[in-house]
Amino acid sequence: MNRTDRLYALVEELRAVAPRPRSAHRLAEHFEVSVRTIERDISALQQSGVPIYAEPGRTGGYCLDKARTLPPVNLTPGEAVAMALALRRLDGTPFRSVAGSALRKLVAAMQTDDATAAHELAGRVHLFADDEAPATAVPRLVADALSTRRVLRIAYADREGAVTAREIEPLGYVGKAAHWYLVAWCRQRDALRVFRTDRITSVSVTAETPAPRALRREDLDIPAGKLSQLMLA
Repeated sequence: MNRTDRLYALVEELRAVAPRPRSAHRLAEHFEVSVRTIERDISALQQSGVPIYAEPGRTGGYCLDKARTLPPVNLTPGEAVAMALALRRLDGTPFRSVAGSALRKLVAAMQTDDATAAHELAGRVHLFADDEAPATAVPRLVADALSTRRVLRIAYADREGAVTAREIEPLGYVGKAAHWYLVAWCRQRDALRVFRTDRITSVSVTAETPAPRALRREDLDIPAGKLSQLMLA
């Protein structure tokens, strides 16, 4: 077994018994290598971000945090290419910057032969450049607003170009083909407001975490049938 295959097999061995530990000696016997080799392999996996930790004591050993790892992802090559095509539509959305990393993680978790076939299939797919101008990219600090959960200080330009300073509490997003909007509680107006992201001329993140506020569909004042909520399943 070469080292790459052994590293993969080590993770799967630890995943199978998680959260129980496996000693370096037992792993060395299983993979027919030295204890020192196992220790080097575990260190390499830890440095690459695999959540493996050591439990001390006579019955200790190496443990894998099963909740933070993906099992082998059995995507077909066609499914992987379909996801790549779907993610191309995220240009101009708050999630463009993380879409690529998500796809790379999924492809990296595929079986080697399937991943190779997916790359070959993707190389046979060609797209026309869009006739319309692409949507304006969402500033990174705005794109991360719901994840960081902090009060933002922004400068915002209205339709006439007049710029005002605001302190806002981000609550959600509303997306259209051409523009994305950040829904937030505006402290200057003491009310819910919607900010077109390409009109946010500057943004900074404060250290303040605002009190939780609910965001209901009816709060958006958008006619029924015009809005749908994103679902993960």
